[in-house]
Parts: sequence; C-alpha cells; structure tokens
Amino acid sequence: MTLSRRAGMALLPLIALSLSGCISTGSKPPPSLLNLTATQQTAAGSESSGTAATALAVLDIAAPQKLDVLRVPVVTGGSSLAYLQDAQWVEKPSQLFERVLADTLRARGNHLLVSGTDLQFSASSRLSGTLDAMDYDASRSAAVVRFDAVLVTKDGRVQTRRFEAVVDGVSPKAEPVGAALNEAANKVAADVANWVG
Repeated sequence: MTLSRRAGMALLPLIALSLSGCISTGSKPPPSLLNLTATQQTAAGSESSGTAATALAVLDIAAPQKLDVLRVPVVTGGSSLAYLQDAQWVEKPSQLFERVLADTLRARGNHLLVSGTDLQFSASSRLSGTLDAMDYDASRSAAVVRFDAVLVTKDGRVQTRRFEAVVDGVSPKAEPVGAALNEAANKVAADVANWVG
C-alpha cells in the first residue's frame, strides 16, 4: 500500500466524523411547514405617505417561552403542555403574527404604517403587545389565538386590550390545526385593526 493511499485511509474516519454534523439521524422533518398569511393585504403598487407624526409602528411582538419555538403547543389541561406531532412553523409564531397584524393594518389604509425599519422608532403611535397563545386546546378541540395589545398614541396615552379568537371542531393534526390558527390569527388582527381605528 502506498503512503498516499495509507494517508487517505487514515483520513476516512475524520471525514465521516465531520459529515455526521451535517446529517440528521433523528426523526424526519414534517412534510410541510405551517405559515400564517394575512387575508387582508394591500394590492401591488399601493402607496401611502405622511409624516412621523401620523405614522403607526408595529413593534416587536413578545411571546412566552412556550411560543418561542417552531412547534405548536397543545394544552392538555391544567398545567400540562405538549407539542403537536408533525406540526412545525416556518418562523416563530410571534414573528408570523406580527406580519399578519402589520399587513392587516396596512390594508385598512387608516394609518401610514411603518414596520421592520428604523423609521418605526420615529413613529408617533406604536402598537406592541404579547402573543399569549397560539395553541391547540385538546380539551375543546379548538385552535386559540390570544393577544394582549398595547397602543401608545401620539399624545402619549397608553391603552391596553386583550383579543382572543377560537376556532372549534379542529382535529389534532398539523394541517387542520395550522389552517384554524391562521383563521384565528386573522380574526384577532382584524379586531385589533378595528380597535386601533
């Protein structure tokens, strides 16, 4: 055996070890990822303009630890919590909900909406809050979305309000739960848009 061949054979275990970090030997990924899409969206080419004094910013939406993951929580009663099998979000739920909320507010056209840019910090009115639930409730066979909104208006007034939407009769499978959560999220976003005015 030549020296170069022996060196190559010696490197094989190292190559295999380095590749093991790239290959998952765990469970298979789900066949598809869940997403939230706004049912109210502005048409391509739509414009809006104004000043910082008339702008509304949607700031980072917070979420508890159970939603700071890509999985769908299943409330099983009491203090028990599990995650729905084969259900995985494309992004964290708070980020998806923030986008649905912003798209819904933008489609209403009542405000110059700024989000996701440095301009949001100069807006005179700010909408934020906590996405408290984007869960599947096993005891009710229901998808639940709950949002605690905080609105700071240009005159410095602070308003808070809890919004919730529930879609009943949902089977505990990824596709119907994802569709029901999308429906509930859009309902909450529409209610928030009505509240903001």
